Formats: sequence, structure tokens, C-alpha cells
Amino acid sequence: MVSCKNEVVPKEELGIVINEVMPFNANVVADPITGEFDDWIEIYNLAAKDFDLSGYFLTDSKVNLTKWKFPEGTIILADSFLCVWADVDTLQSGLHTNFKLSTAGETILLLSPDLELIDRVSYDPQLLQLSFARIPDGTGAFSWGTPTYNSRNSLTK
Repeated sequence: MVSCKNEVVPKEELGIVINEVMPFNANVVADPITGEFDDWIEIYNLAAKDFDLSGYFLTDSKVNLTKWKFPEGTIILADSFLCVWADVDTLQSGLHTNFKLSTAGETILLLSPDLELIDRVSYDPQLLQLSFARIPDGTGAFSWGTPTYNSRNSLTK
């Protein structure tokens, strides 16, 4: 079992956060390559420079912190979004995790290659096609609302 360090890297230093998650997506946003409607996780880079996510991890498991690794060459541009499909379709092109999001609620972790906790989001059960998003992007509190896949979250959700 891998243990998770308790300290979070200050967001202002690192600049990347989990910005939005959609644990139930039956017909709201389709994967542009496959046309499938799957769960997704949006990462936001609030820094003024591009960030290399190569070797970072996403997981929904407190026991398996290295569950899904960002592949080499995964760059998130400054002040931009990067969406990852949480659909267990790792052989598809694009970013696809080896886990799905649970409609029963769970915690998603973003970890550095050294397994330092960068960010985490915990959400309650959800059976509606809503996303759980930070408002404003990158720094605000999470709330349920209309999905804003790969774009700015809005106060009018």
C-alpha cells in the first residue's frame, strides 16, 4: 500500500487543480474522437506558463495512488483546461483513465510523480447530469451545476 503525504503543494506555486468532474454523463458531452458519453475530469492550469503533467497521477483509490498516470508529453497550456475521460478505455486515443467516476460519490486525487497530494475533490452521490465544478475556475468552492466541459465555469449554473 502506498501512503499519501498530507501536505498540499500551494496552488499558487504549482498552478494545476482539479476544476470540474462529471460522474454521470449519459448524453451531455461526447468524446470528440469516439462519440461516447463517458465520465470526465477537467484539470485547470491557472498559472501563466504551460505545465507538463507527464508522470502525474489521477486516482479514485486511497490504496492505489498510482492508479492512472498521465502519459509522457501531456502538456496543459497556461490558463487552460485539460479534460480526461474516466471511462476505463485506456486503449482509445486521447486521455482515458483506467477507472470510472462513481455516481455514489467518491474522492478524486491528483498527485505529483513523488506522490505529493496536489489536489483532491470529494463529491456526494449524483444521479443527475450535473458537474461538480469550482467557481471561479481554479480557486473557488465546488458546487453542482450545468457542465462546462473544457471551458470557464459560470456563476449562472
